[in-house]
Amino acid sequence: MAGETVLDDALARLEAAIGRVEGAVDQRLEHAGKIADLESELQQLGTDRSRLAQALDAAEARSGRIEEANQDVSRRLVSAMETIRGVLERNSH
Repeated sequence: MAGETVLDDALARLEAAIGRVEGAVDQRLEHAGKIADLESELQQLGTDRSRLAQALDAAEARSGRIEEANQDVSRRLVSAMETIRGVLERNSH
């Protein structure tokens, strides 16, 4: 019977060790899955960043064109106001 107790103890330790190994393997697989998910998310963030950078460049270019158009309109309005003022002055005398 003493042999059976030693054998039972050894089997119990072996089963416990196998359980820890299985737990470690499961944990490692879970971490590997999380790493793959994070790598995928990082790649998507890079893609989004590139898309946003292109959109920002386009918006800045458009803003520059609007600024130029605004300045042109302003110059034309000043010119038109001066012309109207000149006409009014000539007609008032």
